[in-house]
Amino acid sequence: MPDAVNALNVGISPMSWIVRTEVDPRVLSEAIQDQRRQASGLPVSDIRTMDEIVSRTTSRQRFNMWLMSIFGASVLLLAAIGIYGLMAYSVAQRTQEIGTRLAMGAEPGQVLRLVVVQGMRLVLLGIVIGGAAAAGLSRLLASLLFGVEASDPGTFVAVPAILATVAFLAVRIPAQRASRIDPTDALRYE
Repeated sequence: MPDAVNALNVGISPMSWIVRTEVDPRVLSEAIQDQRRQASGLPVSDIRTMDEIVSRTTSRQRFNMWLMSIFGASVLLLAAIGIYGLMAYSVAQRTQEIGTRLAMGAEPGQVLRLVVVQGMRLVLLGIVIGGAAAAGLSRLLASLLFGVEASDPGTFVAVPAILATVAFLAVRIPAQRASRIDPTDALRYE
């Protein structure tokens, strides 16, 4: 096309050329620009590789992913702190009961299991309720997800497993403390 037509076309909507190479495109950048100038007579600007174009077009989704990951990690930390605090409080409230059990002949391992099982029951109930709610809300969240589907089975298995592991560790620490209670001190506890 004549240069005047090209200039008019560029004024209305910029032209884009896509060049496929078998080597690194930056190596051929000068040669491609020269060929483009010779073919159209127009200056060449805004040269990018396809990796850069893809990176720019997905930058918002990657930002959202990082933001959600940070929020998720914060929530996981807060959940662990909350579970630990609740279990530590529960064990402190039951110090006399645990001391009585130990004084009556219960083994520390039995007390440990008792506290862990009671704590994990609540955690598993929360995971079941949360999983049901997540399955119901997954379609709503589909627009925020990048690289995974809303009903991704890996996510629905991995997240509860991570939560259960964190909760187990948060329950285990107060349970170990409870199993080490001296029965005489616990019976004097008010």
